[in-house]
Amino acid sequence: MLLAGLTSLVGVAFGYFLRWIIALGQRGSVELRIKQMELHAREEAKKITEEAQKKAEETLKETRLEFKEKEEKIKKTEDHLIKKEEFLDKRQVDIDKEIEQVKKKVSEVKTIKEKSETLEKQKFEELQKVSNLTEEEAKSVLLKEIEEKHKEDILIRMQKLENAGGEKIEARAKEILTSSIQRLANSVSSEIFSTTVTIPSDEIKGKIIGKEGRNIKAFERVSGVEVIVDDTPGLITISSYDSVRRQVARVALENLIQDGRIQPAKIEEMVEKAKQDINKIIKEKGEAATYECGVFNLDPRIVSILGRLHFRTSYGQNVLQHSIEMSHIAGMLAEEIGADVAVAKAGALLHDIGKAVDHEITGTHVEIGRRILQKFGADEKIIRAMESHHGEYPYSTLESYIVQSADAISGARPGARRDSVENYLKRLAELEAVATSFNGVEKAYALQAGREIRIFVTPREVNDLEAKEMARNIVVRIMN
Repeated sequence: MLLAGLTSLVGVAFGYFLRWIIALGQRGSVELRIKQMELHAREEAKKITEEAQKKAEETLKETRLEFKEKEEKIKKTEDHLIKKEEFLDKRQVDIDKEIEQVKKKVSEVKTIKEKSETLEKQKFEELQKVSNLTEEEAKSVLLKEIEEKHKEDILIRMQKLENAGGEKIEARAKEILTSSIQRLANSVSSEIFSTTVTIPSDEIKGKIIGKEGRNIKAFERVSGVEVIVDDTPGLITISSYDSVRRQVARVALENLIQDGRIQPAKIEEMVEKAKQDINKIIKEKGEAATYECGVFNLDPRIVSILGRLHFRTSYGQNVLQHSIEMSHIAGMLAEEIGADVAVAKAGALLHDIGKAVDHEITGTHVEIGRRILQKFGADEKIIRAMESHHGEYPYSTLESYIVQSADAISGARPGARRDSVENYLKRLAELEAVATSFNGVEKAYALQAGREIRIFVTPREVNDLEAKEMARNIVVRIMN
């Protein structure tokens, strides 16, 4: 027992000793390793320091070289600037000298000019004293002498200038107008304030009149026209100033004759149906006119009113056909002279739209047309183009001149319109009266339907130059 305890104690002591010996060995190994690491770190630090120092020396060397180069460049730049400044100073001195010389020369020129003006003034005053004439009087005398001396040369020169300029202008104008007229030479049909309806037999006349005239009275009351039943075989005449009413009455009467049942109730039915048919025709005619002329974006109400002109005549000329013709002519003229073709065509097409309702509304057809277009939102350019075709409003645009010219071309074509002999003779008499109102005119004759006025003057009172001036004044008077 004791031996076992002693043995155990010795084993513990020996184990402790052995552990101490091992610990000492490990401690020495760790210290050695630490020293080795420290030594290695010192070597690395020394190496890094040496490399950094080497790089610093190289960088410093490069920096010194760059600094030296920059110093040299700056020095060269300074030298260049100094030389340039010296050159500019020298140039400025030269410029100052030149300026002084110019000022001196300007002063000399001014002095010479003043002397010249003074001498000229003195000379002019002396001439006035010698001649006893003012400047205006001398000018007038001189011009008069030259005019008398070279009258024939002046007249020949004036004639040549007038002929040359007039021929060019007239040729161009004729070219444009004839081109427009020839490209659109539509046939013209004339209508009056009555329309005839053909009947199959004269027995129908009795049915139309009715017992004690009740049918014809009912027809006239509903349609607003006058029905003339006379002895003319195979015809009944419808009379009214309103062409639309005439057409409604014609269609209704033709339908009644075809139906055979002519009585007041049937008359009202046929007239109402005819109104619808005519309204449809009016709309179609208006749309066809705008399509033919290439005028779009108009309010449908404007197009409908335009279609009414199909049943309207002016001086025997169909107004819608006249407007379509005008639109084509205006488009050609506008294209020739570089105006707005669309505005010119629309203004010409709508120029007489007021005539469609001028019997219902007070005012001229131009003013009525303006109000219609403004009410239904037409372009202001179109309104300005159409409002001047009779001179009621000033010509505010180039298109307004074109519309007026197109109106004159369309209405003046041979056979386009009928005019009374009285109005024709009145116009010729007025033209002759204008010419004879000038002093020195012996007699005047209007020829070629008023397109030419032949004037005879008294030679003792009017010379050739005065005759030229008189001719221009007569033209101005007629145009105004």
